[in-house]
Amino acid sequence: MINLGTLKEITDLRSIWQHEALNFTPWVAENVDLLADAVGLDITVDETESYVGDFNVDIYASETGTDRKIIIENQLEDTDHDHLGKLITYASGKGADVVIWIVKHAREEHRAAVEWLNNHTDDKIGFFLCEIKLFQIGDSLIAPSFNVVERPNDWTKEIKKTTAANPTQQQRLEYWQAFNDYAFDKKEFAKEFNKRKPTTDHWMDFSIGSSACHICVTQIQKRNAIGVELYINDDKELFKSLLSNKDEIESVIGFALDWRELPERKASRIVIEKEVKLDNHDLWPQQFEYIIDVCMKMKKAFKRHI
Repeated sequence: MINLGTLKEITDLRSIWQHEALNFTPWVAENVDLLADAVGLDITVDETESYVGDFNVDIYASETGTDRKIIIENQLEDTDHDHLGKLITYASGKGADVVIWIVKHAREEHRAAVEWLNNHTDDKIGFFLCEIKLFQIGDSLIAPSFNVVERPNDWTKEIKKTTAANPTQQQRLEYWQAFNDYAFDKKEFAKEFNKRKPTTDHWMDFSIGSSACHICVTQIQKRNAIGVELYINDDKELFKSLLSNKDEIESVIGFALDWRELPERKASRIVIEKEVKLDNHDLWPQQFEYIIDVCMKMKKAFKRHI
């Protein structure tokens, strides 16, 4: 006989987090990967209780590897007009591209308001409304869950509309869409990396848990190649530290890398490229396997030194 427990929801959020600013906001910041998985973005926390004029936004963040700014407002109660107004004020003051509102329960009128904002603002700006839920089986540890109840319209469809007349951009978008479908069906890859939204850019970035650097995959169409690299944003000392461990890193990865300090620029890059046929869709799965393999090996080799 199989014994199964009963899943129960803990509705009193303040029994776990007594104070929004002192308890809940630090917890969200420390566990932002849970939120990132729910909304489908790679999030790096920049500040908590970040100033906006005479006010503070709970969390000021950015999309890892891009310059897209994110504000996160937390509420351990049901949605209300006061917090909705704050969201608009904070978004304006911070020039936010993504607005995330975390609440205990989303009232219908506020769900409608967020839906209206997504329908009537620029398609590069997105509003998310998330409910935080707590669950427990018997005396087990309490498990949190973010439930997204309102999200931006399908950005990918909007991108398709605007790029249909540009074959190069359209191919980039189709390539990333196919890569996502393929790569994130692999449990090992999905465990290590968060899914990124396909775009018309020639690159796709993946976080490895550091704000100083990330893994970047590129489509190099002029040379019919794909590249995978560790992109170091602005830290020459980190590059030199990694370079001092070059032999060990390349031994773990299993192949040589192209180490580009780029002293005239802020960024540094550690790269490997492979010639492929980007316009041959039948060969894409082979290319995706290569990208997956290199990304996994790079994260394993570099993370111990970062």
